[in-house]
Amino acid sequence: MTTSAKPGPRERLLLAAQELTYTQGVGVGVDALLKAAGVARRSLYEHFGGKDGLIAEMLRRSTAEDEERYRATMADAGDEPRVRLLAVVDRLGRIASEPDFHGCRYLAADLALSDPEHPGHEVTRAYRRVLHGLFTDEFAALGHARPEFAADQLLLLVDGLLAAGATRPGSRPAAASRELAEHIIDSGLRD
Repeated sequence: MTTSAKPGPRERLLLAAQELTYTQGVGVGVDALLKAAGVARRSLYEHFGGKDGLIAEMLRRSTAEDEERYRATMADAGDEPRVRLLAVVDRLGRIASEPDFHGCRYLAADLALSDPEHPGHEVTRAYRRVLHGLFTDEFAALGHARPEFAADQLLLLVDGLLAAGATRPGSRPAAASRELAEHIIDSGLRD
């Protein structure tokens, strides 16, 4: 009989941070993080140097997981760039419609982290650059006249979709976002 080992303190802190910062924001208290992880305060400082380091590492982990989800969504949609881009919007629309949806953790973190030098900001900026690159590549493959600008527009649409899903229940952000995404895609197609 095999038993799975309990994750170590570092992993438990990261898991607790992923959960609690999503449901309560990055302002969640250190004591709540330590309690949820079941670790001593010393573990936080040994593994992350403090809460700022934990938040930055949690964001790195989350962005890597979410980048993979974007890639998988696009891959599952097939080879047609238009379909791949719309699959992303449709997936996010479904997520934003779930009852336990709390918004975009990255947008929320950027707004809550008042120190412009907080290491979490660079993580979220890098994440957005990756998404912008993914979208730009798809728009270019589609033959869009302005692929980088269209990627800017789609990222803005994604931020709006996720913000509306969290703050305006019943606003139907999925349907509105799908229509706007189609417009962004179709408006730049070359004849």
